Amino acid sequence: MRITWVAAAAIAFVIGSATTTAGAAEIRLAEQFSMGYLQFNVMKRGKLIEKYASQRGLKDFKVSWQRFNGPVAMNEALLSNSTDIVSGGVPGLITLWDKTKGTSFEVKGICALSSQPFLLNTANPDIKSIKDFSERDRIAVPSIKVSVQAVLLQMAAAEAFGEANYAKLDPLTVSMSPPDATIALLSGAGGVSSAFSVPPFQFQQLEQKNIRTILTSFDVLGPHTFTVAWTSARFRKDNPELYAAFLDAVKEATSIIAADPKGTAQSWINDSGSKLPLEMVTKVVTGPNVEWTMTPAATMKFARFMRKVGTTRNEPASWKDLFFPEIGDLNGS
Repeated sequence: MRITWVAAAAIAFVIGSATTTAGAAEIRLAEQFSMGYLQFNVMKRGKLIEKYASQRGLKDFKVSWQRFNGPVAMNEALLSNSTDIVSGGVPGLITLWDKTKGTSFEVKGICALSSQPFLLNTANPDIKSIKDFSERDRIAVPSIKVSVQAVLLQMAAAEAFGEANYAKLDPLTVSMSPPDATIALLSGAGGVSSAFSVPPFQFQQLEQKNIRTILTSFDVLGPHTFTVAWTSARFRKDNPELYAAFLDAVKEATSIIAADPKGTAQSWINDSGSKLPLEMVTKVVTGPNVEWTMTPAATMKFARFMRKVGTTRNEPASWKDLFFPEIGDLNGS
């Protein structure tokens, strides 16, 4: 699970650069294909960052939004100074925290966004558990090796086949965006027989009678943070008002989701162009195992596993080492 040479080059460029983001008039935010980033949707629609930045006296600034598939592309964009705040699964944060630890461009988490399970769905009737996968099967994940789904699959493999065989299923994984993975799973294109996906796509897959769930992330890890936002220490230091405005915006957006889940679901449908029915999307937002929260959960379980199998060099002493101190009073893990 090594960072690509592009990202390595980006680290060298950014750390060695004499330029900084001081006085930056723009905050650029990156998200992925999923309903795990509902706060971003609410913030964008309600211009909440603009609201809190203005309250802090900022006048000339811009808020822009970008979308990526998987943590590798987002982390490379962050390291190359093409974006400022990214969001994704916990392993993506841990990977970059490990690579930048102790540098001037050190990366840490800002806050969690949600805690919810994601599902490993299959259309292959012969597969009852992950032990039944054969070399002919292909499992779609957002990014091989580094996405939260890929790491959870490794954790499940370590439990099923022994720790030394944690990567046993890696050769079966293929990198696909959740929308493309859903199309491939439903059609069988590219030999994709299974998908470790995200909401709402994982529920859309299950509408087909031949598709069923064989594993959930909660089966492997228990309740855990699904999505988290992170940035560089440099951006936080050089843009304290924008950083604080972002945190305030996330807090209000989280409250809005809790107070009006149906309205939030409708807004997500409108903004994403989804054809899913409102009732289904609302159920995703309000699911029994879904929590929209800024409090990190089970991040250290990811960190310990990644360090144990050698995909990272460093292990944080606690979850607080992974995050900037503004959320240090939360009951995280």
